[in-house]
Amino acid sequence: MTKQKISKTYEEINARIKAGEAVVVTAEEMVEIVRKKGPEQAAREVDVVTTGTFAPMCSSGMFFNFGQMIPTIKASRVWVNKVPAYAGLAAVDAYIGATEPSEDDPLNKIYPGEFRYGGGHVIEDLLRGKKLLLEAKAYGTDCYAAKKMKKEVGLDDLPYALLCNPRNGYQNYNCAVNLSDKAVYTYMGMLKPHCRNANYCSAGELSPLLNDPYYRTIGIGTRIFLGGGIGYVTWHGTQHNPNAPRTAGGVPRKAAGTMMVQGDLKQMSAEWLRGVSILGYGCSLAVGLGIPIPILNGEMAAFTGVADEDLYTQIVDYGHDYTNGIVRNFGEVNYAQLKSGTITVNGKEVQTAPLSSVVMARKIAETLKRWIADGKFLLNRPAQTLPDGS
Repeated sequence: MTKQKISKTYEEINARIKAGEAVVVTAEEMVEIVRKKGPEQAAREVDVVTTGTFAPMCSSGMFFNFGQMIPTIKASRVWVNKVPAYAGLAAVDAYIGATEPSEDDPLNKIYPGEFRYGGGHVIEDLLRGKKLLLEAKAYGTDCYAAKKMKKEVGLDDLPYALLCNPRNGYQNYNCAVNLSDKAVYTYMGMLKPHCRNANYCSAGELSPLLNDPYYRTIGIGTRIFLGGGIGYVTWHGTQHNPNAPRTAGGVPRKAAGTMMVQGDLKQMSAEWLRGVSILGYGCSLAVGLGIPIPILNGEMAAFTGVADEDLYTQIVDYGHDYTNGIVRNFGEVNYAQLKSGTITVNGKEVQTAPLSSVVMARKIAETLKRWIADGKFLLNRPAQTLPDGS
């Protein structure tokens, strides 16, 4: 007799988590389970699949309040360690972006356009317990008379610090090459001329949105691992594109969905939020992010059972085309090939290198797995899932 298809609820899965009975596996482990037992049986046996990614995510930053002074001030310009922050919010509120460079970077004075310190480094330094120089200027009003502020602040001195990232966790991304005759320096790293290297930036089968390609379980209020603490998805991210071309299994073949995420910076760790300097490009922030995927049915088991060899991306020339707003396809490659260390482009064997760390992504998935197995982390049903293009 044919078994009835499995169907679970968030409430049932959370009850199993609370009772210490939930079966939790990482996305890498789920690949083997689905391969051996099929999606329906995998869904019967597994309750949650954990994912992870750790890579530069330029669209990141921090909202913070730096405390009032006497007389009070309504800051119009703010710097932290000479990195400008946006102050057009309220009296002593500001936002510092990960890619904002220091105005006093000594490397920039020697090599114009080069920066080794920026907003991402400010966030990491705060998490490392360092004291940073905060400066503010104001135009002065009757209710906010002060025009200047200067003080040293650490994370504990800030009344409020919220990591708020408008675009994180890209669902797939390009494989970057350079077919021109000179080296180019990009957010995908340095690309050697004549296609002598290929860089990519995804954890492949561990990557969060690749394990839920149609966003069935991810949306407003989804609880996640963020920067070593607990965060939340707050909406789709900027440049969210759910209508990207897909494989027969529904996985996007190029850059597609993104998430806006946030969480209390004071519960996070510098292990999972690191300032980054990318040669010839600028500053960024490497972000550790992981999402638990509830296995509600066989469909979700199939999605989370996808392997690196089933995940494809496009090879894009960043030398001739990309800077002119043109994206031309020079082939398609899967993540098993990318992770092998070499791919073939135009008949030539090319070395590959990741900007994302699979080692760290695996550690995030394992950490999230342990939190759930220990009953410390429950799943949230999203108030509304991310737009899926329908």
